[in-house]
Amino acid sequence: MAEITLGGNPIHTLGKLPAVGELAPDAVLTKNDLKRVSLKDFRGAKLVLNIFPSLNTSVCATSVREFNKRAGALGNTKVLCISRDLPFAQAQFCGAEGIENAITLSDFAQGEFGKNYHLEIIDGPFAALHSRAVIVVDEEGRIV
Repeated sequence: MAEITLGGNPIHTLGKLPAVGELAPDAVLTKNDLKRVSLKDFRGAKLVLNIFPSLNTSVCATSVREFNKRAGALGNTKVLCISRDLPFAQAQFCGAEGIENAITLSDFAQGEFGKNYHLEIIDGPFAALHSRAVIVVDEEGRIV
């Protein structure tokens, strides 16, 4: 279990993030078109995993907008914005905000990603959502 804060109050996640140098855990996520995709499908490109509780919070929405702006200038890099929001909500947000460079992926079905990366919040008002984190993965799938 790891302790984080929400609004200055301590809450907990399943554990610590995978360590630098480790192979990034795989997970199956859902794209906005409801197709399933594995993180392994992105091998060969650098990945910036922008993980957050929900697009329905101002800080999370701002992070997706900012990553989208910067993603276009990153060579051989894909920005994956991951939350437990439904794919329909992610698609609606992306359409309204003109998100074209970042890829939103949903972990709504099983929460596999949140569990594999120990980011699932286990208590407090955001229980079952993901903690905010940014993880960078190299072309071979190792956390850098």
